[in-house]
Amino acid sequence: MEFAAILAAGLRDWVDFGVIIGILMLNATVGWYQEKQAADVVASLKGDIAMKAQVVRDLQEQEIRAREIVPGDIIIIEEGQVIPADASLICAYDNPGAFADYQELQQRQGELLNEKESERNSPESDDDDQGRDDLKGISLVACDQSSITGESLAVDKYMGDLVYYTTGCKRGKAFAVVTASAKNSFVGRTAALVESAKDQGHFNAIMNSIGTALLVIVVAWILVAWIGGIFHHLNIATPESSSQNLLHYALILLIIGVPVGLPVVTTATLAVGAAYLAKQKAIVQKLTAIESLAGVDILCSDKTGTLTANQLSIREPYVAEGQDVNWMMAVAALASSHNLKSLDPIDKVTVLTLKRYPKARQILQRGWKTEKFTPFDPVSKRITSVCRCDGMKYTCVKGAPKAILALTDFSKDTVDLFKQKATEFAHRGFRSLGVAVQKDDEGWTLLGMLPMFDPPREDTAQTIAEAKQLGLNVKMLTGDAIAIAKETCRMLALGTKVYNSQRLISGGLSGVMQHDLVERADGFAEVFPEHKYQVVEMLQQRGHLTAMTGDGVNDAPSLKKADCGIAVEGASEAAQTAADIVFLQPGLSTIVDAIKVARQIFQRMKAYVQYRIALCLHLEIYLVTSMLIINETIRVQLVVFLALFADLATVAVAYDNAHYEARPVEWQLPKVWFVSVVLGILLAMGTWVIRGSMFLPNGGIIENFGSVQEILFLQVSLTENWLIFVTRGGRTWPSWQLVAAIFGVDVIATLFCLFGWLSGPPEVDNPADPAVQTASGSTSIVTVVVIWAFSIGVTIVLALVYFVLNKIPWVDNLGRQTRSRSDTQMENIIAHLSKLAIEHEKDTVAGTDSYHLTTKQVEEDEGE
Repeated sequence: MEFAAILAAGLRDWVDFGVIIGILMLNATVGWYQEKQAADVVASLKGDIAMKAQVVRDLQEQEIRAREIVPGDIIIIEEGQVIPADASLICAYDNPGAFADYQELQQRQGELLNEKESERNSPESDDDDQGRDDLKGISLVACDQSSITGESLAVDKYMGDLVYYTTGCKRGKAFAVVTASAKNSFVGRTAALVESAKDQGHFNAIMNSIGTALLVIVVAWILVAWIGGIFHHLNIATPESSSQNLLHYALILLIIGVPVGLPVVTTATLAVGAAYLAKQKAIVQKLTAIESLAGVDILCSDKTGTLTANQLSIREPYVAEGQDVNWMMAVAALASSHNLKSLDPIDKVTVLTLKRYPKARQILQRGWKTEKFTPFDPVSKRITSVCRCDGMKYTCVKGAPKAILALTDFSKDTVDLFKQKATEFAHRGFRSLGVAVQKDDEGWTLLGMLPMFDPPREDTAQTIAEAKQLGLNVKMLTGDAIAIAKETCRMLALGTKVYNSQRLISGGLSGVMQHDLVERADGFAEVFPEHKYQVVEMLQQRGHLTAMTGDGVNDAPSLKKADCGIAVEGASEAAQTAADIVFLQPGLSTIVDAIKVARQIFQRMKAYVQYRIALCLHLEIYLVTSMLIINETIRVQLVVFLALFADLATVAVAYDNAHYEARPVEWQLPKVWFVSVVLGILLAMGTWVIRGSMFLPNGGIIENFGSVQEILFLQVSLTENWLIFVTRGGRTWPSWQLVAAIFGVDVIATLFCLFGWLSGPPEVDNPADPAVQTASGSTSIVTVVVIWAFSIGVTIVLALVYFVLNKIPWVDNLGRQTRSRSDTQMENIIAHLSKLAIEHEKDTVAGTDSYHLTTKQVEEDEGE
């Protein structure tokens, strides 16, 4: 369209130039306004989940937005938090007095750097690394730097170490001083460098491919029109007052062949859909995630909080022989206690413990003091607290039964009984927490086990059944034991093909068999973060569009890897940052409802794309054949308004009612093009019927008087505007916004025809037609009524053909991709390559390095 404006200016056709510029401005304004309205709705909710930071200002802890941080601020970093800026670690949160050690460390490091600078050329520098190691200080936190380094395990950070913006804190709590805010951080600078090289994404690739194809087609039609024009002895640019010259032909075809409204309407539809989802408490982080969500066919869901109510209740505990239940409950509470001064519990288990066992609370009131606290992490699967009371040191541990048994070599009878109880609880759907304590330097004492039950949500089973009807396969990924996972799946009618996650790594499966296991499983138990990532990756390799739910720091890599990452209600900042969509309401039903809405949004976009392609082809086919056969075209000014009306009428598509498909959606571009071509040909045939009738002796469709230009303008405008009612389908009634927009445009087009606006002098066609045309270009009201009736008939034919085409199986499935596809050879090759590693050896005598391939099996065996 921009080139059309330039061409109109070159032809000194200032009216056309002004109208084309107006269309461009109008499209840009309407698109901007709709996107702004949607963005305001989303932004109002995003403010609630914007990254926050705890800072120390005026000797008080304050919560501010991360974007308000400045270098030199003292921030507090803790588990589950996304680090809001590049910062240097100072000291542990519970030991602020170590700030003096930090200052001393900084001074010593400065001195060491000066010494290093002065001795740079000296060969005697072997002790420098050791010197730096000595200055590392105390391990304070562990950070997930996988987004920067690819390192899957958390990295320990010490006093003086840098922690980086957007990485997640997985363990610990500490003070840090900001060295660089977001834009100037390591990640911020890197993002600025690669911003121009961002992947265009699947949605933009689809839109670009359609735009490119339409551009190629219009160039081909221009070439055909020019060849025909040469045979009609047309000039290149004269006469200026007529449309019958080659450059005017090119201008007309460029206006109709390059749809300016395509990116505007599709983007506006996504933006309006995002605003609607925001009202349903689903915040879309990027618009293209809606398209991905609509096409998802596998949903990997967390159990806790999504499938279940996340409302733990403690059942009758198992107490080891010779132990006291109140002492066990007190130790369980102590293990979770970061600070016992106020006896404030930090997890739900402790809350339940203190409510149900008042004697345990009395034990906790004896003057306990917490010396060291190690929070839960998904690798060790336990939580530890070192406490003192009456001069004795107690190391209190609570965690997964296997993690508790791994503390030491308990007797065989104890281990067997403990495992038996854990299995018994698991079969009843209970999640178990083992409790153990170590007094001073004595051995570990196994106190017992707490069975907890997290019931499924009331609507989960019904929602899963509904998801299956939508072609959505739900897989449960949980850190619970396999027996608990199977029992939960049984209660939810989810399927009981649940496997231990170890089968993914050490189960002897690889290649095709490993991919088959993941694809057919209903869920996996005892999963670690790397297992979730691996499951998503394998499903994607099989051609599935996969959504992953998560809420913790450890879920961030898999959320980022998934086609649509979903941060559930209550998710950590790390999970929200990595996710494409953030939900503010709990439960699986909200996710399934969002998938329905996403499919409705997709249906609107697909209907508009089919409509727009058919419009382009309609006028290209008719006008070029008209140029070739009778050396006639529709005037440039009228063609410009046809393009304007088509865009104005269909901007309201974003607000249209739409149905959702009962299976995952996809673009099916071959089908889109096939159906659009058929509709475009039928539209062109309808216009030729109108034009051909005017060659009849009685003037055909013209009653009393009329203008060929205005009659063609009205017929094209009506049939093209009404085509959107055909491509949108008939399962729902159109919205009043769409009907009103199209009716308004139709009224204006009718006025154009009645009063002959911009009709110009009658075109001289060859052969000439006997139709009686008025000099003013006006058309009789009877003729207008006939045109409306004829256009309605054409629309009915289009609707019937569209309905029949969608009922033909091979047309309906044209371009539909196979979601479960396997490349046996490649999967096996990758599986074998994954078992290889590059080993580096250094010959200290010869001073040479050597690299060779080896297997990872030796390392795994040692780890076992």
